[in-house]
Amino acid sequence: MLDEILHAIAEPRRREILELIRFRERSAGEIAACFDISRPAVSQHLRVLVEAGLVHVRSEGTRRLYRARPEGLTDLEAYLHQFWRHRLDQWKEAAETEERGRLDRGKRNE
Repeated sequence: MLDEILHAIAEPRRREILELIRFRERSAGEIAACFDISRPAVSQHLRVLVEAGLVHVRSEGTRRLYRARPEGLTDLEAYLHQFWRHRLDQWKEAAETEERGRLDRGKRNE
């Protein structure tokens, strides 16, 4: 699933589409009107986003409405968090070492 998410968000227009539908549902026509590409191209981008689990689509009559699914980014978030957690642990250790050194110097100066 992570590979599908990375593939989906690698395309700049798909990221723009996610931004457009992040807070409110929009029809395919509304989304297409924001771009200088064909409606079929927008539909293809939407299909990739839906298949990656990043977009929810629902039908309302003859219209299809799209909305971003932030929870679809959970796998990517977990993957990236591994790297941040390691880095944050390193920073924490360095700060604690520095603080211990400061306290030791303070005790020696008393």
